[in-house]
Amino acid sequence: MEYTFGGKYLLGEEVAVGGCGTVYQGVHKIAGKEVAIKIEPAIARSSPLQQETKIYRSLQGGPGVPWVMWAGKSGDYNVMVVDLLGPSLEDLFQTCNRYFSLKTVLMLGVQLLDRIEYIHSRGLIHRDIKPANFVMSSRDPAESCVNVIDFGLAKRYRDPLSGEHIPYHQDDHHGVGTSLFASIHTHDGVEASRRDDLESLAYMLLYFLRGSLPWRKIRGPTTRATWDLIRAKKVETMEILTVKLPEELQTFYRYVRGLEYYDLPDYEGLRRLLRGLALREKIEFDGRFDWIRDRHWREKLAAGGSSRRRVRSCKACEACSKNGTQDTRR
Repeated sequence: MEYTFGGKYLLGEEVAVGGCGTVYQGVHKIAGKEVAIKIEPAIARSSPLQQETKIYRSLQGGPGVPWVMWAGKSGDYNVMVVDLLGPSLEDLFQTCNRYFSLKTVLMLGVQLLDRIEYIHSRGLIHRDIKPANFVMSSRDPAESCVNVIDFGLAKRYRDPLSGEHIPYHQDDHHGVGTSLFASIHTHDGVEASRRDDLESLAYMLLYFLRGSLPWRKIRGPTTRATWDLIRAKKVETMEILTVKLPEELQTFYRYVRGLEYYDLPDYEGLRRLLRGLALREKIEFDGRFDWIRDRHWREKLAAGGSSRRRVRSCKACEACSKNGTQDTRR
């Protein structure tokens, strides 16, 4: 039985399941263009998918932010249709045998800082920064634009009318997001702010360079226990996490860990750290990531990558320069 949304988007096979809905591959019935269709049952008064759609639309026009092609209610479902994208950074990390070179990490790091700064500039925090939520623009291995996706947990940190920062607040819960990359403050139940997205980014960069994180395989008997055990390990390894890594990455981690709740992060200072390390190591930001250099990896990606989780696209990709910076024309 065929299901069509928006009168022209035909539902295909399931490609991913998340906390805010299920993603299916789809196609434009007339143009034949591949799309991703995210669906949730329209059974609750408050719809996470409708809220996520609003956030996408509020961010559209920024580099690396997907465009919503159609969204609305169809029968018993809330639906969002977006362009189909390439593999996630987690997919690519697995494809590259769970290791990224310093060059790839630095090129990614600058783009990721750009994406996070843009989100923050619009009064939002992502709250689930992790490799699976950043995807390349297409399956073409030469594509160098990183896109940010999955705003199901995103939240405003400023009042849209007054512009005031939300007040500091702490609850007795296990946190929001993904425990592997969550900030220590999030583990403590502190309301998230800009600093927490950046601490999660720091864990991402260390994860890529180290191949893993010391708390990756920790599991407790309950979700709460797992969060508590991982928090304890993060605190225990805080001083040794960046040992034997370049001093710039140690400075990056110490800086984001030292941010206060209301602080405006120095995004450009962090970018200068990464670019300065690249200059010292004679690394050129040429857009040639690790997955481009090896023929086997290129063929695997061209065939569809290591995962079926391919979602959403970015209309600003053509404007992303190979040095990993935002397009100043937008």
